[in-house]
Amino acid sequence: MKKSVKKILLSILALVAVLLLVVIGYLTYLLVDYKRVSDNVSLEVKEGSGKTVEQNQEYSILTYNIGFCAYLPDFGFFMDGGTESRAKSKESVLDTLNSINELIGGLNPDFIMLEEVDEKATRSYKVNQREYFENKFLSYDSVFAVNYDSSYLFYPFFEPHGASKAGMLTLSRYNIERSTAIRKSLPVENSLMKFFDLDRCYSKAYVPVGENGEKKLVLFTAHLSAYTSDGSIANEQIRLLTLDMQAEYDKGNYVICGSDFNKDLLGNSEEIFGKSGEGQTWAQPFPLEYLNGKDLTLVNSYDKEQSPYPSCRNADGPYTENQFVLTVDGFLASSNVSVVSCKVIGGDFAYSDHNPVLLKFSLNA
Repeated sequence: MKKSVKKILLSILALVAVLLLVVIGYLTYLLVDYKRVSDNVSLEVKEGSGKTVEQNQEYSILTYNIGFCAYLPDFGFFMDGGTESRAKSKESVLDTLNSINELIGGLNPDFIMLEEVDEKATRSYKVNQREYFENKFLSYDSVFAVNYDSSYLFYPFFEPHGASKAGMLTLSRYNIERSTAIRKSLPVENSLMKFFDLDRCYSKAYVPVGENGEKKLVLFTAHLSAYTSDGSIANEQIRLLTLDMQAEYDKGNYVICGSDFNKDLLGNSEEIFGKSGEGQTWAQPFPLEYLNGKDLTLVNSYDKEQSPYPSCRNADGPYTENQFVLTVDGFLASSNVSVVSCKVIGGDFAYSDHNPVLLKFSLNA
């Protein structure tokens, strides 16, 4: 009897030792394999357009976090309190891509900024979403900046998030200068959260204005941090982004940034939309103090005369009427850009946990 008990204990200890070795080995793999994408990386511009932007003409620009085509209305993301880590299936990803493409095509924007676009990822069954949109918008120039090139995340255990290579895609109906598009890194937290959060950055694309092209329309596409412990990293990202935007304005350029800022752009979304945000600390009000002394404006997408739409739902579970919603997606623009209108395109989060935001503008002569 004693021998049997001893064998059982030895078997349990052996199993624990094996599991411990597996955990240590996996953590070592994460630490060794972790890397940030390099800063100041030149980005390829895929040519499709030969058109030129002019002053005093109206244009439109769309920003849309497509949520790697997984966030259908019944989707709740594991990092937000939900249970899912992947899209339902490859077929679901393809169907969602087609629906998003139809939505964007119906709005017919001149410029498109898409966030959370997978190039090759476990979570979206390795469907190349970047390639899909580039093929659908062949008449547009395009620039892609990687902001997520992760190791294999073996969590959640029963359906791991896996490995992901994803980024932000900028599409332009007008000519983007070759060899000038660039990816700029932003600071991220150094805690274990860095293995789950994106490798935060923004891209810059230069669109010549007028025949001589001396002035540029500089398009900033960004996706700022949500998963931070105290918010200071996210604020530092905004500080650096706005400093660069101001520097471009000081050169005489026109500047527009479209982004999922992961900040409450209205400052009081909970009050405006009447949905409780109790316990939700990830989206603090946008720090307007970082615009002080700068020739930049946070563009207002809230129209009191119409029923306002939020741009984002809290993905802690399937979408419900009582779920916390807010506006975190939108634009910053320099003072030489005239805003005609800006609105969230309501769609009850049919294809993503975000709704797109459409800005109409002109460039002052």
